[in-house]
Amino acid sequence: MKIFEYPSPLVWKELLQRPVFDSSGLQATVQNILKEIQRNGDEAVRSFTLSLDKVLLNDFAVPESAIVSAGSNIIPELKNAIQVAVNNITLFHEKQLQTDEKIETMPGIVCWRKSVPIEKVGLYIPGGSAPLFSTLLMLAIPAKIAGCKEVIVCTPPRKDGTVDEVILYAASLLGIKTIFSIGGVQAIAAMAYGTETIPQVYKIFGPGNQYVTAAKQFIQQEGIAIDMPAGPSEVCILADETANAAFVAADLLSQAEHGPDSQVLLVTTHDSLTNLVLAEIENQLKVLPRKALAEKSLTNSKCIVLPNMKEAIALVNAYAAEHLIIHCKQPELIAEQITNAGSVFLGAYSPESVGDYASGTNHTLPTNGFAKAYSGVSVDSFVKKITFQQLSQQGLTNIGTSVAVMAAAEGLDAHRNAVQIRLNTLQ
Repeated sequence: MKIFEYPSPLVWKELLQRPVFDSSGLQATVQNILKEIQRNGDEAVRSFTLSLDKVLLNDFAVPESAIVSAGSNIIPELKNAIQVAVNNITLFHEKQLQTDEKIETMPGIVCWRKSVPIEKVGLYIPGGSAPLFSTLLMLAIPAKIAGCKEVIVCTPPRKDGTVDEVILYAASLLGIKTIFSIGGVQAIAAMAYGTETIPQVYKIFGPGNQYVTAAKQFIQQEGIAIDMPAGPSEVCILADETANAAFVAADLLSQAEHGPDSQVLLVTTHDSLTNLVLAEIENQLKVLPRKALAEKSLTNSKCIVLPNMKEAIALVNAYAAEHLIIHCKQPELIAEQITNAGSVFLGAYSPESVGDYASGTNHTLPTNGFAKAYSGVSVDSFVKKITFQQLSQQGLTNIGTSVAVMAAAEGLDAHRNAVQIRLNTLQ
């Protein structure tokens, strides 16, 4: 990790840039896969799965019997841990449901808004270097709470064409019955356009690599909704002189091990902390199975020392991290000043890992600075809000003249007449 001491605010924008990769070839590849699958359906999905994943699949659908029976090889400790996560995620997301309230804006005019589940949603569950069964929990639970009628899952196949048993076990716990063993761009394309065997959905959820992210952005331009722009994972740690260097190093490495395109950032007001943290990183790296991936990520990563907490908070807000850990004294007071972050972890004993798995909050979050304008996944992500209004004769009489005057001022006489013709019958 590179160390930057007391950088001027004038260079913050450049300093906080995420890793940039040449995406010109990537975009052309993604568009070609999307078009081929749109034209040739299952045949193209099968062809790309063979050429890209080196897996020949005759049938993409995972048999329901395999889902229902999954779990025989999973140790009880993991089953119990998954159940803890299910309970907490369910409790946190159930509290997000809101009752519809009718508002009388004027006598005789009643307006209200109703949450309606998105009927068909597709969940993409990464399974390349790590089968992310936790992502299935984070997406399927709010989808079920929202009341989505059709929930389909796509996840990459293993070399033998099967799907990881823990993913299937999590699906069985949540009542998910429709799973397809396809991954990458071909999975996004299949759910966006539909094929002979894979149903088209209205909205696609789930993180992925740069190819998956690009595919989601392309299909969004064609009218298929996506959850958010979600690319490589990232964490920012805001630390003062009270921070535990070993804890900080462990949190940085927990995100660095995601992959070489991830980024981690340490922002501190305590200049001696950086060397302590870097020494801890060296020690902890030695025993990590994913050491090589973490090391590549660390080359994209930075330690930034600032003179005071006010500047540090300003820089953290400018970065807009996916995950923000506040490893300082009185973290609650600092948290009140945070305006841009996907999810915030307060204090020395709130590692980001708990949010990834089991605290209850959702781990599908905006990355790459999109936390300035986007929220993480919630029950709201799986519903659309429809507004309603109902006017009585008295209501139209009360508001009609105002609407007619406004329509006339905009030169929209047909709008004016739609009100006036009714008012004339009430006189």
